[in-house]
Amino acid sequence: MSTVIYPSPIFGPVHSRRLGVSLGINLLPSDGKVCTFDCIYCECGFNHNHIPTRPLPSRKEVAKSLEKRLRDMKQNGPAPDVLTFAGNGEPTIHPHFAEIIDDTICLRDRYFPKARISVLSNATQIHRNDVHDALMRVDNNILKLDTIAPEYIKRIDRPTGNYSVENTIERMKAFNGHLIIQTIFMKGTTEDGIDTDNTGNEYVIPWLKVVKEIAPESVMIYTIDRETPTHGLTKASPEELDNIRDRVIAAGIPCTASY
Repeated sequence: MSTVIYPSPIFGPVHSRRLGVSLGINLLPSDGKVCTFDCIYCECGFNHNHIPTRPLPSRKEVAKSLEKRLRDMKQNGPAPDVLTFAGNGEPTIHPHFAEIIDDTICLRDRYFPKARISVLSNATQIHRNDVHDALMRVDNNILKLDTIAPEYIKRIDRPTGNYSVENTIERMKAFNGHLIIQTIFMKGTTEDGIDTDNTGNEYVIPWLKVVKEIAPESVMIYTIDRETPTHGLTKASPEELDNIRDRVIAAGIPCTASY
């Protein structure tokens, strides 16, 4: 089983299927994973297999490392299209997430004012006012919504604490359109006999209804791209993704599909 544990607090740049040349900002430890989900498809592996021993990077450490890397990119290239909060888990659990967003905006404006700031989040912390307000200040507030079916979330996304998809949906609406919904579609049956297929109408129709109610700026749909910690998962086909993408677009919402 191959997994990816990212350096911290800065990694890359990498070429993102959805975002372009992306400089990664990892607010989690460099030797493990900290997440409020334990998704069976996560490229970083299962939470219990990657318990970190190092602390979260401090706000000062993040700012210092980010400025050093941006200064180097300014002198030697490449220019980033985006500064992306991602890495070994859920970035919004960092206790100084909001302040780090403000530091990042200042550094972006100084070195690469055309670069966009993105946050990839599972949306479990958007009930917190500081997190909500910080996400309102970034360019790409990318929030996960793999399905609206609680039983699918329980067996695929596997929240580690109390989680209500209904409450999450209401909190997404509170962004008043300033968000991008990100959804993974996949197929296959795990070694434990869990059916992971969320490409059929049983899942797509109610998901699309809620997406229209949330009214995001856009939707990003994608499928598995790297090795997963659970065996038996397979990609959704390009045809299946295109069909879902076209249904979102027909509803009046921009949508991209990554294969």
